[in-house]
Amino acid sequence: MSESEAAQPADALTADALTPEVLKPEVLKRALKAFKKRLKLTRLDVESSLGVGPMSGGRPSGIVAISPPDQYPQAVWNALVAEGKLRKVSLGQYELV
Repeated sequence: MSESEAAQPADALTADALTPEVLKPEVLKRALKAFKKRLKLTRLDVESSLGVGPMSGGRPSGIVAISPPDQYPQAVWNALVAEGKLRKVSLGQYELV
């Protein structure tokens, strides 16, 4: 084992070390599901705080892009962009296509 491998924790997700395993279809599917869930919860959180009063009509949130969940490496998000399921909007922000 080289010094650079010893310096990194065994469970660290690096794009180089796990690319074949990370890009499996079931992993991409779980990552996309996690992204959709985070987007939904982020929108609900913002929408619930817009109208404080019980008689408020509320408004839909303008959130269309979020930072992806960090439990998946960057290679997963790049693969989903390449498949056309996500679009990179800005630095670290993605939106559903």
